[in-house]
Amino acid sequence: MSMLGLQSYGSSSEGDSDDEQQQNKKQEEEEQKVPALHLQPVDKTHSLSTALAVCAAPDVVPMGAVAVARTLDPTLKEVTYNPRYEEMFAPVKGPEHPNLTMQQRAPRNTLAGYVEKAHINAFEFENQRRTFHTYGYALDPTVDEAADGQSYVGDLQSAYDDNGKTVFEAPKAKKMRKQEKNDNPEDVEGFLGPWGRFENEVTVAKPNEQERAELDELLSKRHKRGRIPEDKPLEEKSTLHIKDAYDYQGRSYLHAPHDLGVNLRSNAPPPKCFLPKAHIHTWTGHNKGISSIRWFPKTAHLLLSGSMDCRVKLWEVYGDRRCVRTFSGHRQAIKDIAWNNKGSHFLSASYDRYIKLWDAETGDVVSRFTTRKMPFCVKFHPDNSKQHLFVAGTSDKKIICWDTRSGDIVQEYDRHLGSVSTITFVDDNRRFVTTSDDKSMRIWEWDIPVDMKYIADPTMHSMPAVTLAPNGKWMACQSLDNKIVIFSALNRFKMNRKKTFTGHMVSGYACQLDFSPDMSYLVSGDGDGKCYIWDWKTTKMYKKWQAHEGVCISALWHPHEASKLVTAGWDGQIKYWD
Repeated sequence: MSMLGLQSYGSSSEGDSDDEQQQNKKQEEEEQKVPALHLQPVDKTHSLSTALAVCAAPDVVPMGAVAVARTLDPTLKEVTYNPRYEEMFAPVKGPEHPNLTMQQRAPRNTLAGYVEKAHINAFEFENQRRTFHTYGYALDPTVDEAADGQSYVGDLQSAYDDNGKTVFEAPKAKKMRKQEKNDNPEDVEGFLGPWGRFENEVTVAKPNEQERAELDELLSKRHKRGRIPEDKPLEEKSTLHIKDAYDYQGRSYLHAPHDLGVNLRSNAPPPKCFLPKAHIHTWTGHNKGISSIRWFPKTAHLLLSGSMDCRVKLWEVYGDRRCVRTFSGHRQAIKDIAWNNKGSHFLSASYDRYIKLWDAETGDVVSRFTTRKMPFCVKFHPDNSKQHLFVAGTSDKKIICWDTRSGDIVQEYDRHLGSVSTITFVDDNRRFVTTSDDKSMRIWEWDIPVDMKYIADPTMHSMPAVTLAPNGKWMACQSLDNKIVIFSALNRFKMNRKKTFTGHMVSGYACQLDFSPDMSYLVSGDGDGKCYIWDWKTTKMYKKWQAHEGVCISALWHPHEASKLVTAGWDGQIKYWD
């Protein structure tokens, strides 16, 4: 009220002051009716409570937050804080590899290391590059030391002779030899054109006595280096280990016995085959691993084995199961062996580059064959009319056919791109199939040196062992991707993708496989010494067992026994299972 009085002090008009007093009284009465401003409700239009949610919880460091390291993006160019060493040099993704060397742990942006960008004038770089390619020298690009512009890399003598001039500064041209000239076309006899000789040019390169002696010495060294040293002839011998080599009728051990309760001359397989359950015999005698085993043809009363101890042994399958004869005549390990149809002779192929034909009864070497290349597989032609011919796959990618009567090569099949691993006769012996280290299969007509079919697929692996089924319709191939794949042996030679046998480990080993005589089972060894048997129809694995220590290189089912098979391993043992 006192403020209102002061406002009205000095007013000239009494009427005006009376009106103002009445208005002031009304305002005071209204103010008394309205509550204090701080007690009035808040106007919702000006309230923040509807727009913001206020969090009253205090800031608390979570458990383990100290151990959580900050991460830096490797592509960052600028960092707004001072990171620790561990953050700067932490691995890009995941935990740190504990076994990395300092060199592997260092950051790098190229295959060879970390390349930092450095500025260099494009013209100067191209100048030095061309100079180096043209004259063999360039300025030393090292930046660690103070560059004086006088140090060079490359042909230093040329650099100092030319004072380091670049291609753009054109160092003085080298002195050219003078050439005889006669460009007069009227001089028909003496016209030289651009073909004139240089001065003091010697046109006949005839060596003097000293140069001739040096040349002779060089040529003799090359000749010795390229020639395989001819070894002294090794003594070829055989040792008979049994006393009763002939029976009372004068028949040798090659004659199949009749008193075994098994018809060994039957062409029919056993009616039903069964899985072998027990180990019944072990043939020991080889000092090193076995590389190949073969049944005696048709009767299988004898077993032939070739070993890495350079020897071939013949074993009895029935009776006392003795070692009958040992054949020694190779310098290096035996790779493959093969019988002829009668069983009177067999071939042995060795890493000493020789194939030898042996008489199985007398133990004598009948003939020797070599092309100075390693033979990897040998096989007689199965026809009785062609028993004088055999084929061998060699390390120089060829299949070579020899005639045992003359000792001459009668045919060469040279189409593979790698060493030949196997040879298998199909289609009534009119064709044969070969596999090679070039991961392909080729089918040949007999005596035609051009393959009639070539099978190669990016998914195929090398197949170092192939066996023909007893019915002649299928080929089982040991593939080095730990599978046995089946190919048709008729007409199209198509792979049967529904029949693939897996579960064993043969990668790197040429493990020989075999069918049971009634074609109900497939048997194979593997690289761990185990023997596996699968069901032919369902491809289901029926049985596996530890047969050998080391590699089980071969498994053969007896052609006249329902449940007997033989395995050979790199432990030097041959085991018989029933």
